[in-house]
Amino acid sequence: QVQLVASGGGSVQAGGSLRLSCAASERTFSGYAMGWFRQSPGKEREFVTTIRWSGGTTYYADSVKDRFTISRDNAKNTGYLKMNSLKPEETAVYYCAAGVRVSFYSDSHYYRAEQYDYWGQGTQVTVSS
Repeated sequence: QVQLVASGGGSVQAGGSLRLSCAASERTFSGYAMGWFRQSPGKEREFVTTIRWSGGTTYYADSVKDRFTISRDNAKNTGYLKMNSLKPEETAVYYCAAGVRVSFYSDSHYYRAEQYDYWGQGTQVTVSS
C-alpha cells in the first residue's frame, strides 16, 4: 500500500499563488500516474489535473488550465501542483492521488476518481476575496 501525504495548503488572497506537494511513501510511486482532485463543502469531488508516470502527458480541467501546473520529481517520490491566480471559489480540500492503471488512451477516463488507487489525506486551501 502506497501512502500519500499532501501538504502546502493554507490561506492566500485572491490572485495569489500556492504550491502543493504530494509525498509518497514508496519508490514505486514513480511508476504511477498522479492526479489532483478537490472538494468544496457541499460539492462533489472534482478533477483538477493529472500526469503520467513519465511526466510526458498532462491533462487539466478547463477551469484551471493556464493557471495551474502539475509536475513530479520521481527521484524524490513527490508530485507538485503549482496554483496561480487563485480564486475564492477554489477554496477546497485538495487531494493527491496515485493510480497504477490510469488510462491515458483515446477512451481514457483519467478524470474519474475511480481510476486512482491511493489517496492522500488532503490539504486545505482557503482563498480569501
